[in-house]
Amino acid sequence: MPRPSLLARLGLDRPELRAWAMYDWAASAMQTTIMVAVFPIYFVKVAGAGLPEGGATQRLATANSLALVIIALVSPVLGAVSDYGGNKKRFIAGFTAIGAVAVAGLFFVQRGDLALASGLFVLSLIGVAGSFVFYEALLPHIARPEEIDRVSTAGYALGYVGGGILLAFNLAWIQQPAWFGLPAGPGLDAHAATLPARLAFLSVAVWWVTFSVPLFRRVPEPPRRIESDERLGESPVRVAFVRLGETFRELRGYRQAFLMLLAFLIYNDGIQTIIKMATAYGTELGIGQSALIGAILLVQFVGIPCTFLFGMVAGRIGAKRALFLGLLAYTVISVLGYYMKTAAQFYVLAGLVGMVQGGTQALSRSLFASMIPPHKSGEFFGFWSVFEKFAGIFGPLIFAGTIAMTGSSRNAILSVIAFFAVGAAILAFVDVNRGQRAAREADELAA
Repeated sequence: MPRPSLLARLGLDRPELRAWAMYDWAASAMQTTIMVAVFPIYFVKVAGAGLPEGGATQRLATANSLALVIIALVSPVLGAVSDYGGNKKRFIAGFTAIGAVAVAGLFFVQRGDLALASGLFVLSLIGVAGSFVFYEALLPHIARPEEIDRVSTAGYALGYVGGGILLAFNLAWIQQPAWFGLPAGPGLDAHAATLPARLAFLSVAVWWVTFSVPLFRRVPEPPRRIESDERLGESPVRVAFVRLGETFRELRGYRQAFLMLLAFLIYNDGIQTIIKMATAYGTELGIGQSALIGAILLVQFVGIPCTFLFGMVAGRIGAKRALFLGLLAYTVISVLGYYMKTAAQFYVLAGLVGMVQGGTQALSRSLFASMIPPHKSGEFFGFWSVFEKFAGIFGPLIFAGTIAMTGSSRNAILSVIAFFAVGAAILAFVDVNRGQRAAREADELAA
């Protein structure tokens, strides 16, 4: 038997798989520059200038939570609508447009524009989170069961590449604006001094839209599965609500997928808190902007080979065991983060995060996808989105609450360990083989 090609081992051997993964390349630029690296620092130092210590970080955490509540409430209904209408790609396009316009609007945020910065940031988060509901729902339609872990990790790995490349350019013109013909030197007014960072925001919008094109051209829209009790001419929204109730009842019947959701809800809360609050936390500790952005860039490029590696490891020991390794690593990262004081220590932590971040999230996605019926992927991933977004709500809120009570972000970093421990405990009860068998049987019955 011939050995699979390198692209096959990476999960990228067909055009539709490469085009699907390229959307992660496109949208991850928003996540690295806006969610993680440049904008949180800009929000604290520029938009939130004049607030007391910890105030801007608290506002940023609150904005994160607000956006995630909104998308968590609407995504299950929209997922059901997309399954009924067979238009997942149309929803991806709509949310991409919302997010890209909002990101471009950040170009106009100046010193003290806290309300404008918060509003546009919330819209940009809604755009990227909403688009990923339907992007991820395409996964079980384009990937075969035996390759789903590799395809999922390939998406995350390409996300690291795309986000990392643009962040590298952003970092270059922020740190050395004169190289690019931008205003530089002492004595600049506020508008000129912030121009490199604001151009970084604009570049994200262009990047996101441009590299989304392959998905719309190459990935086929999954054919809608007509239910036996469906009546022609019914309102898609009404049908969506009816199907939503049915799917929720069915989800409880898919015990293993439901347990996976609960585990993910808990441990992903810790992961998302670390991702979203890291640079704001480092800023408060006095770590310079160059070191913070450089560390985030390190995460991207360490993450590329390590995410592919996680997919290969999962092929040998199983996705569930590989997830346990990732959660153990995150626990160590949280403890080290509590003691962190210097930029060098921040770089060490960034390297550790890069080793496990993409792999744990990608394998969580593919493990869940393998335990749901493909013909209802939009609805089930709508619920996945609810759990994912609520996972991103509680961590930042606890982070903000701890700051309010103690006056410091340092104590908050230890709180995330509980999320990893409880999530891992629930994950231990997931019977993957039984869950995959139940999904196959349900899809065969619906055919």
